[in-house]
Amino acid sequence: MQLVVPVNTYQSKSLSPLSLSPLVTKMAVSLSSSSSFLCFSSLLQNPNSSASKLQPLVSYRGPSGLQFHAAFLGYRGSRRQIGVRELCRNGRRSFICRASSLPEALLFDCDGVLVDTEKDGHRISFNETFQERGLGVSWDVELYGELLKIGGGKERMTAYFNKNGWPENAPKSEEERKEFIASLHKRKTKLFMALIEKKLLPLRPGVARLIDEALEKGVKVAVCSTSNEKAVSAIVSCLLGPKRAEVISIFAGDVVPRKKPDPAIYLLAASTLGVQPSRCVVVEDSAIGLAAAKAAGMKCIVTKSGYTAEEDFLSADAVFDCIGDPPEKRFDIGFCAELLEKQFVS
Repeated sequence: MQLVVPVNTYQSKSLSPLSLSPLVTKMAVSLSSSSSFLCFSSLLQNPNSSASKLQPLVSYRGPSGLQFHAAFLGYRGSRRQIGVRELCRNGRRSFICRASSLPEALLFDCDGVLVDTEKDGHRISFNETFQERGLGVSWDVELYGELLKIGGGKERMTAYFNKNGWPENAPKSEEERKEFIASLHKRKTKLFMALIEKKLLPLRPGVARLIDEALEKGVKVAVCSTSNEKAVSAIVSCLLGPKRAEVISIFAGDVVPRKKPDPAIYLLAASTLGVQPSRCVVVEDSAIGLAAAKAAGMKCIVTKSGYTAEEDFLSADAVFDCIGDPPEKRFDIGFCAELLEKQFVS
């Protein structure tokens, strides 16, 4: 629904909250100048929801001199932000204010997104494990890139041995081979965690900044990965720090029976966090991760990594080379909110 208000009707700098409808919670704005129209547009809300304390968020001054101070809309169960868009109609400037939301959750893949771990982290740890066990196997950079199309380290090893032959000292029965693979993966994880604890692999640019922006705005943050839970936890705690680690949820490893590109990990995260999949933004680096996010009904931003730069990301909502830090920042939490706005604004 919409309410159009000629600005010159209100000459005071303060305007009492307007009740747009019984179905819409009150808004509050401050105005100055005249000769423009302010158009309030809001999504219908639960008629039982009650307004909470309005907190100033942003200020906006248009070319006509109109000054606009946005505020949080307080709804039960969520926090909504007023966004501003400037239009020109019949030679006169007008401002449309749309009720847009920050994401309810920001979900990160781990390997390739938080840290570019694959080539000089996981691959090295796999090879050290193979060497320790005397398997006569070594994965070079190109081969490992192909194997990354298979989600999950245990699944990756199983597929490789099924195709290329099992080592002579590997067991013969299927059940024993599962235990063999699990033991290899356990050792590989320990070696990988040692690399992380030594901080030999840095966070990718912009990761810490974007997480901090989300947490400051009350957006839930989680890491959703096919990697072992201990390895993911090590990355989060060692590289993002214990303070962030306390508030970041982790969904990883065998917590779901099917790995990416199946959407199970993202659907589990949404359910556990108590958020709608359609209100989540995912940051991924691979085609299988992108497929998982989209199958879950979520928006997905791709930040390309060393192994995935040439993959097909046509279904992504946005693609960047990294998240980035100033002065080379690529996007922020506000951009994530804009992606969600596409669901409501044509």
